Amino acid sequence: MTMPLNQTLLARASAKLGPQVSIAIGLVVLAILVAMPLLHLLPADHALHVSAYSLTLVGKILCYAIVALALDLVWGYAGMLSLGHGLFFALGGYAMGMYLMRQSAGDGLPAFMSFLAWNELPWYWYGTSSFLWAMCLVVLAPGLLALVFGFFAFRSRIKGVYFSIMTQALTFAGMLLFFRNETGFGGNNGFTGFTRILGFDITAQSTRAALFFATVVLLVGSLYLGFRLARSKFGRVLTALRDAENRLMFCGYDPRGYKLFIWVLSAVLCGLAGALYVPQVGIINPSEMAPTQSIEAAVWVALGGRGTLIGPLLGAGLVNGMKSWFTVAFPEYWLFALGALFIVVTLFLPKGVIGLLKKEKDQ
Repeated sequence: MTMPLNQTLLARASAKLGPQVSIAIGLVVLAILVAMPLLHLLPADHALHVSAYSLTLVGKILCYAIVALALDLVWGYAGMLSLGHGLFFALGGYAMGMYLMRQSAGDGLPAFMSFLAWNELPWYWYGTSSFLWAMCLVVLAPGLLALVFGFFAFRSRIKGVYFSIMTQALTFAGMLLFFRNETGFGGNNGFTGFTRILGFDITAQSTRAALFFATVVLLVGSLYLGFRLARSKFGRVLTALRDAENRLMFCGYDPRGYKLFIWVLSAVLCGLAGALYVPQVGIINPSEMAPTQSIEAAVWVALGGRGTLIGPLLGAGLVNGMKSWFTVAFPEYWLFALGALFIVVTLFLPKGVIGLLKKEKDQ
């Protein structure tokens, strides 16, 4: 039965309006994010002034959103659930933290090394007084680890729950290693007490605004890269890999190269997010490598809607916004709330918030 002409035109108009509304909402959010560091530069008594606390909180959530997007690339598109992305995030943070500690110490040793009676820098600290070398470490540390781990894991065709367990074991091992004082990474306390970055006061309004703006740029760039990959032939191969790997291999594709590339890219994005997280929050310690951190990242992606790119950003914002409120109002109940949220999403929102919005729009 054919639809009336007016209903056909209405359906076409609604289909065209959907992407336009989404783009409009995205542009509004982007405008707000760009305006926030500018409003932070206003005098503290100005009505539109954005406080340092608010700017830091939103900047931290944006860094987590980049991690969620990176995890979505490997889980939502390639079908590999990683429970170890917190390790890559922390490695990028530690690489930046080494540079910041050297900036604070000047020509001497970092404060924690002097406290532990170290006489000289370990060899792996050499060159960390250079910002360019620190940025190389931000990319190389998580990237090389992901490359080595992924090469052997994908070569052995490890996948499914076994892959998830191995990634969680990897981040747990990293946490235990960094907890030790003799490794030269500050032990349980990690790195803190940062004072300068690139010669600028790290607590100055202009520095905070610049770091926040850099985080927005990285988020937008990561999102653009994700969209380009998802709509390319590479992205279609990834989704085929997720849905029917054996059929893909029967068609002549070798999935190992595709998996390894997206796995390393995802790790590097996490490292860059960690590098921007540390100077804004002012601390990095092994707790960022805790398995619960990586599991929480999976909750962000699942809540927002995996395989959508926008969904994980929404999930990271919602969960971390709730966490900020819960840990102040009811700190002892946050983990229970997080567990309940994960159960609700699993049972009633298998496609996440984005899936629910699409369902409502279709109706």
